[in-house]
Amino acid sequence: MRNVLLGVALLVCCGGGVASTVAAQEQPLDRIVAIVGTRPILESQVEEEMVQQQAQGAQLPTDSAGLAAVRRQILDRLIELEVLVQQAQRDTSIKVTDQEVLDQVEQTYQNVRKQFSSESDFRDQIRQARFGSVEEWRRWLADEQRRQLYAQRLIETQKQKGKLRPIPPTDAQMREFWEQNKDQQPKRPATVSFRQIVIRPVADSAARLRALQLADSIVVELRKGADFAAAAKRFSGDTASAAQGGELGWFRRGVMVKEFEDWAFRLRPGEISPPVETAFGFHIIDVERTQPAEVLAKHILIVADVSQAQVASARARADSLHERIATSNGRVSFDSLARIYGDPDEPKLAEDASLTDLPPEYQQLLAGDTTNGLKPVITVGPDTPRPKFVVLEVTARKNAGDLSYEDVKMRIRQSLSDQLAIKHYIDQLKRQIYIDIRL
Repeated sequence: MRNVLLGVALLVCCGGGVASTVAAQEQPLDRIVAIVGTRPILESQVEEEMVQQQAQGAQLPTDSAGLAAVRRQILDRLIELEVLVQQAQRDTSIKVTDQEVLDQVEQTYQNVRKQFSSESDFRDQIRQARFGSVEEWRRWLADEQRRQLYAQRLIETQKQKGKLRPIPPTDAQMREFWEQNKDQQPKRPATVSFRQIVIRPVADSAARLRALQLADSIVVELRKGADFAAAAKRFSGDTASAAQGGELGWFRRGVMVKEFEDWAFRLRPGEISPPVETAFGFHIIDVERTQPAEVLAKHILIVADVSQAQVASARARADSLHERIATSNGRVSFDSLARIYGDPDEPKLAEDASLTDLPPEYQQLLAGDTTNGLKPVITVGPDTPRPKFVVLEVTARKNAGDLSYEDVKMRIRQSLSDQLAIKHYIDQLKRQIYIDIRL
């Protein structure tokens, strides 16, 4: 069996750190505590989970009855994971590639390794976790990562098929969840609620045409075999991804803007898209790999030049809207103006937004002005070629303090709704598979 230090080693990859509250104990004998289908679950797996909980700060019961209850809860979770894995492996539409598992293992390895000052300390920790070598540990990680990915993909697939409909929790369930978890809740930050009209300067038709022509010419060269990474570094206006050769990593739907996603999820691996126009400019997309609900892609963003005249025009528009609202005595609808003039890709309302999460220009204004109402026009990115101008009206504020049940009620409802749907699905699967519990 992997002794208790296995849990410690695994915690490092999750950002936990090495705990010394539990001493390594030899466990000369292991035993089967459950069988799911044809796969056994060992007592050592349950003990390892307990060690991880303790190393993360959880206080385990000291009485035998309490410890037995914790072991049973852990075993139930391991059984549920195994049920999901076996169902996913029977579903031929669900794929987990060796490459993505290797990528995850490498990332975990790097995260763990950097926690140790020397290679010797790192290998000592691996040996204390009862692995014969680093490679043996990596093989174990690969198996665990593959299982987690199978379970995740199965849940995602069921959601996409509409077979995991949220189950609304009762108020009693929500309050029970709150009572069990409220001590772990962070402090509520100072928040502000507001509505806004974001005015973004746009390129004129001539600049847009020049950008499109450049994007078209790059597509032609890429389809002839030109190096995508080199082109991204030379031409892309997305500086963050350009430095990485245009790499965006894996992403699901809902992360990128719709026009971009429509193409990204349509392309075959290795296929170069035509220029795809969004509010950010013209994107050239290359999908490297696909898997259910996810793509690995890179892009080149060609941004049309915005003249100083266009910037000045956007500022004038923002000032004019501000003046209309300020002098209307409530006769002009802020929301109507936002729908007509606001950037469609920017949110128009914000509820209880943490002050520290807002752009620095917002923070600078709101930190010094604690009143509600219409504020002076904010310039976001004043030193950039494409600043934005924001007409902002503060509607409410909350000081920092302890979170209450009402503060998190909606988040609890959403979380429990999803959990109950998954639990119902797992219960259905459990009725279709052989399970023998021996704990």
